[in-house]
Amino acid sequence: MKLWNLVTLSIVSLLTFSGCSGAKPAPADKVVIDSTLPLIELTKNGIIADMNSIAFEWKSINDPRVEGIYIYKNTQKNGTDSKLEYYKTINSRFKTHFIDSYVLPDTKYYYSFATFAQDVQSPMSNTVVVNSLPVLESVSWIHSITGMPRTAKIIWRPHENQKVKEYIIERRTLEDKEWKRLAVVEGRLNAEYIDTDLKDKYIYMYRIRVVTFDEITSTPSQIVRVVTKALPQSVNNIITTINLPRKIELKWDASTQKDFKFYYVYRSENVDGNYKLIATLHNNRYTNKIDEDGKIYFYRVSVVDKDDLESIHDKNSIEGMTLVKPKAPAIVDAKNVGSTIEIVWHKTDPRIQLYTLVKKHKKGWFDETIEKINDLQDTKYIDKGVESDSTYSYVLYGVDKFGIVSEASNEVRVVIPESKDFVKAPKSNLNKEESVSKQKESKEVIINSDDLDLSGL
Repeated sequence: MKLWNLVTLSIVSLLTFSGCSGAKPAPADKVVIDSTLPLIELTKNGIIADMNSIAFEWKSINDPRVEGIYIYKNTQKNGTDSKLEYYKTINSRFKTHFIDSYVLPDTKYYYSFATFAQDVQSPMSNTVVVNSLPVLESVSWIHSITGMPRTAKIIWRPHENQKVKEYIIERRTLEDKEWKRLAVVEGRLNAEYIDTDLKDKYIYMYRIRVVTFDEITSTPSQIVRVVTKALPQSVNNIITTINLPRKIELKWDASTQKDFKFYYVYRSENVDGNYKLIATLHNNRYTNKIDEDGKIYFYRVSVVDKDDLESIHDKNSIEGMTLVKPKAPAIVDAKNVGSTIEIVWHKTDPRIQLYTLVKKHKKGWFDETIEKINDLQDTKYIDKGVESDSTYSYVLYGVDKFGIVSEASNEVRVVIPESKDFVKAPKSNLNKEESVSKQKESKEVIINSDDLDLSGL
């Protein structure tokens, strides 16, 4: 019931403001003029114009013959009485107000009024010329904050007209042909808008329109321009090392960025691979410690400013490498001389300063011992701890000044046969012994092998 009353009230209100009831929709085609009917006389302040409506007020009509009022309208610039056309009907002589809501801003309109009775009407009143108000102007002051990281801030002075309910923010770039509606800021007293997720070092233009509660949209405001902040300059002259033991050092020219924050260092195993962030630092040099010899990595370095903008770096990769292992020495001779075995080798790399000889002794089918002889300086070694009925294997390693051990040399094997005349030498002290699984005894005197386990070095 309440809903029905509300709907009914709304309809009545609409009819009251529009002045239309539909009882006498229009005058007859051939109008009969009765000059005795009263004329419409506007009050002293009987016309009020707005942007989208014009209101009229006239003096009361007391003649009981009058049934209502005809309203005539014309929008031509040079309109006259003869050009006026019927527009609306008011079906009550007691009404003294009319609002025309079908009005465009800043447009000239012509009106005339006539009372009517049964099949007759009065002469038309004098033509009234009314100009609707121009479109509401936008905000009087607008300002932009430029140089922000991927962000633009627009501020303005709140509109003075209290009919304003919201602001329309419009944006355009130099490439756009049309303005685009970006956002709506509700509330007359709101006075700022922040645009985010913008491009770096890019030009954007903004303007504002205001909207009133009766849905009138203003003219656009002045245009303001924003240039977003540029990315930091990329680093220059990155240098990496290729000859340092177990590390790669990087250095580059220091950044001249005024709001410099720090550097990012990225690393990948492939030049076009997935680069991972490995360091954040303030100095323009970095030491990457690596527990491998001859390891290659690719690096990228970027500059980050205080707004966390990062310079372009994905097109500037540089290769670095740790010092490679020395070349393996080459054993050139191994022979049984009496109760000893003489081993001779060549120095194949000038970096080698010392040698380590790994000796394996196998007697019988099962037991095997391993001995490591360190810090050899000569290129010849005489093994005096030799037994009959035994197999001896030797592998040599070179060691440089950094303690980097070369790959294994070729393996040599010497078989000592069982002999009653063989002079048995005393066993040498073993630095390391370990039992190994049973292996078949080789019939060859010297055999090369590349599968020596270096984990004990």
